[in-house]
Amino acid sequence: MGEIFALGLLRAGWDPEDLALAVRRPERARETEFHTGVPTTLVAAEAVRGKRVIVIAVKPKDVPSLLDQIRDVVTVDQVVVSLAAGVTIASFESELPGIPIIRSMPNTPAAVDEGMTAYCGGSKADAAALADAAAVLGAVGDTIQLSEDLLDAVTAVSGTGPAYVFLLAEAMTEAAIREGLPHHAAERLVHQTLRGSGMLLAGSEKSAFRLRGEVTSPGGTTAAAMHVLEEGGFRALLEDAIQAATRRSRELGASASPDSAP
Repeated sequence: MGEIFALGLLRAGWDPEDLALAVRRPERARETEFHTGVPTTLVAAEAVRGKRVIVIAVKPKDVPSLLDQIRDVVTVDQVVVSLAAGVTIASFESELPGIPIIRSMPNTPAAVDEGMTAYCGGSKADAAALADAAAVLGAVGDTIQLSEDLLDAVTAVSGTGPAYVFLLAEAMTEAAIREGLPHHAAERLVHQTLRGSGMLLAGSEKSAFRLRGEVTSPGGTTAAAMHVLEEGGFRALLEDAIQAATRRSRELGASASPDSAP
């Protein structure tokens, strides 16, 4: 996600010299600098110095180690924006006292500037800090400010959500091929159907329920398909999946807490 955000900022007009990236492996540093044109270092503290907004884009389990590396160079006039799933603001504030912390959850459509990111601010995050964070997060799509207690659910819905859509695309494509469509035609039909449906839903004032109803004529093909999905427990299965993802987000956050057992 760090590279996705860097590329998004560049597309939004930021200069490569205004950014700095830090990675752990030399080969990754070379690849990242080649692809982005952004100066890339192996020393996190070097990337942090002099930057107004610091984006933490590592796995939850790696957060404590990264904070150890930057703790002595982060200043109160900087803003730390976390993309780490489940890791609470309290965990960051205990390690970086006095620093404005923003917790966020983006998703991978940010790679095409169609991301959805929810965020919330910590106790030291004033209006200016929130605005700076929103400017960075909004470079790759839409944003919404919510309370922190909702961020695990956000992770399960929009953070994990693209995987649900991709799985649906896989299943529809495979079913289309079994019905006799050639692979290239099946993919094209499925991909554009999902793209168009998403755009219709996002751009309409009508609810998903109403839009679905407009497609579902009594006794028609869509009604037959909906009957199978409902009888098969489609809604309940999706709800179970979102509950599992929410629970896992909380578990990841707990494991990254400085108070968690080794």
